Amino acid sequence: MTSPDTSGLASLRPRLPSPVQEVVDGRFGRRGVRLLLKRDDLIHPELIGNKWRKLAPNLAAAAGRTVVTFGGAWSNHLRATAAAGRLLGIPTVGVVRGDELATRPLNPSLARCAADGMRLHFVDRTTYRRKAEPAVLASVLRAAGAGEACVVPEGGSNAEAVRGCRELGAELRGEADVVAVACGTGGTLAGLAAGLAPGQRALGVPVLKGGFLAAETEALQRRAFGGRRGTWDLDDRFHFGGYARVPAELEAFAVDFEQRHGLPVERLYVAKLLYGLVTLVDEGAFPLGTTLAAVITGRPFP
Repeated sequence: MTSPDTSGLASLRPRLPSPVQEVVDGRFGRRGVRLLLKRDDLIHPELIGNKWRKLAPNLAAAAGRTVVTFGGAWSNHLRATAAAGRLLGIPTVGVVRGDELATRPLNPSLARCAADGMRLHFVDRTTYRRKAEPAVLASVLRAAGAGEACVVPEGGSNAEAVRGCRELGAELRGEADVVAVACGTGGTLAGLAAGLAPGQRALGVPVLKGGFLAAETEALQRRAFGGRRGTWDLDDRFHFGGYARVPAELEAFAVDFEQRHGLPVERLYVAKLLYGLVTLVDEGAFPLGTTLAAVITGRPFP
């Protein structure tokens, strides 16, 4: 199985491989753990982190056709897709969860999508939940005037995206014992684990509650590679109540990490990942001498 040729996207000049930065943090050091940050947030100023890795093969497969994708009102994925469309001259349509939003002023995230040329189509939440059903999807596409478009799933996670994220793992071969990443739909974890070398482990920190991500990640690996690949697991304890939930404790943690290391911390994914790693290290989850890499998949918006 091969990924689509993404060489046509070279005009966007992504910074690949993304840099690896070691940080000195006493919470890790006193437990004998070395912390590295895989700075995927520096790949491209607008197509950040795993958004580049997942979108690039999908955009190559679209071959200039309109791209339709899905997300909520604050979706990082929608913003990245809209930006890619503007940069590459590809029409984009965003199917947004919540038809009640159609009559309200656009929030800053959706306003950015619209400014980048994305046409927004709002659907009710029941329909949105059923969007993977072929008949429902066909109906949504017809209503959006995008029946012949290339469809990219919510979060960008499909077989093409998973194969694109395999390169993330390959870039980290020999760099760390454990590589951790925040997870929404499981695509980045699925590809990361497949790209790592034998003896390395990928750790996913889900940002949504529900405990569904292990099955989703395994299904993505089956579609991309024909079966489970690499060594990976998940820790479901650090979602803080669900997507877009940033309680005071998490906000305080993120501010403290920023002040310690001069790194802007994205709250919905990266803060939960880093909080989870600090907790796990404190629990003694990593043996003395472990090198731990955290994938920084995004930065704060706006």
